Amino acid sequence: MGNRFQVKDRFADGAQYIDGQLRSGTSGRSHTVVDPATGDEVLTYELASTADVDEAVAAARRAFPGWAAATPGERSDALHRLAAVLAEQAEDFAYAESLQCGKPIKLSTEFDVPGTIDNTAFFAGAARHLQGQAAAEYSGDHTSYVRREAIGVVGSIAPWNYPLQMAAWKILPAIAAGNTIVLKPAELTPLTSLMFAQAAKEAGLPDGVINIVAGAGREAGEHLVGHPDVVMTSFTGSTGVGKRVAEIATATVKRLHLELGGKAPFLVFDDADLEAAAHGAVAASLINTGQDCTAATRAYVQRPLHDAFTARVAELMETVRVGDPFASGTDLGPLVSHAQRDRVAGFVERARGYATVVTGGEIPGGELAAGAYYRPTLIAGAAQDSEVVQSEIFGPVLVVLPFDTDDEGIALANDTPYGLAASAWSRDVYRANRATREIKAGCVWVNDHIPIISEMPHGGYKASGFGKDMSAYSFEEYTQVKHVMYDNTAVAEKDWHRTIFGDR
Repeated sequence: MGNRFQVKDRFADGAQYIDGQLRSGTSGRSHTVVDPATGDEVLTYELASTADVDEAVAAARRAFPGWAAATPGERSDALHRLAAVLAEQAEDFAYAESLQCGKPIKLSTEFDVPGTIDNTAFFAGAARHLQGQAAAEYSGDHTSYVRREAIGVVGSIAPWNYPLQMAAWKILPAIAAGNTIVLKPAELTPLTSLMFAQAAKEAGLPDGVINIVAGAGREAGEHLVGHPDVVMTSFTGSTGVGKRVAEIATATVKRLHLELGGKAPFLVFDDADLEAAAHGAVAASLINTGQDCTAATRAYVQRPLHDAFTARVAELMETVRVGDPFASGTDLGPLVSHAQRDRVAGFVERARGYATVVTGGEIPGGELAAGAYYRPTLIAGAAQDSEVVQSEIFGPVLVVLPFDTDDEGIALANDTPYGLAASAWSRDVYRANRATREIKAGCVWVNDHIPIISEMPHGGYKASGFGKDMSAYSFEEYTQVKHVMYDNTAVAEKDWHRTIFGDR
């Protein structure tokens, strides 16, 4: 990885980024970022207080008029410069992301960091295309057109599973549209969000446009969501916490975007390419150690393929190399924390009472014992209403279940409160098209599972939330649509006035 920067030196001034400067939090409480691969301390920092949130919001509010008044071309140029700075610092970003999350370095290097650079380049272009409908005379006597305007200060909360990408997903559409933002990253993983804000300053973005407050959810997070000067909240995280965010936001009539939990079905029809489906299932269930709300978690396999699929997935899972995130040969790193590892292990241990653990289901010992590791796990024989089928585990665990008819398979895929992502595997275009129509999820892949692109929207149905990240569709969340109407007649006494006063 070359010359890795020293995290404690980088954040010696604190882990809050307010009005263009790093500073220490003032809550009186500290938090330690831990390397989940070793349990070692990475950084101990002071958490943000409600007063810190107030200062960050005030900085964003001061910066808003100037940033909103910048031309689309000026904002675009700034984001192009930011993309270039991120590319120059890609190695540092990948290192920090793997250090705080436990991601294999190949995932950070080949997915998280280049994905974020691409998102930045996309929104640099999209900033110049904030358009309303073309002008027209809909009433006959007036010309109407639509303006898209920035809405103000956005207060967003990002999760710990993809700290860099989630920071970018929150920040980029907001600022491309002319808003300013205060982002609260997860306490566990603030490093790359702070680095992103610093990179934006290097790229020439004005102070106050991007602010980062690293604090506890119940203090800093709730205060940010309820702040009277914050006009919109975007939250990514669990459905349970999302409900609390919605309660607070609703009390102040804020605009709200929620990207919540998922329990993605992986639907394999009996004409599917078995080898492709098995490889796809292993990759899609184990990405980011399964800590991905779009990860494949429920494999429904039509009965003629079920046993062969189960055997092949188990065989492939057993080849996955679990180890040091910074070793080039590592496929699977630790979970983000020991608490998360133990939560995942609890699901699997309870499942032993009603299902079969085909492979995995254990915490490795030896040189990995100090880390938050868990082996890739495949479970079979669980009932549809069981905990491992219905609840979001958020770990390297895949459950496989059989189905008989196409109707049954699609019904089982939809039998969940969630609706974020899904995939269908078939060589039959009509069968696959039916699945894409009838599965209730914000993204349905055919013969693949996981790839995302900046040009396409990401967001869910049902308990997975509403609103979109990425793509031009995200601007629907971050802009105010205004109807402007001009009279074209220059007539003082208009005919419609007579419906209010006077006679025709």
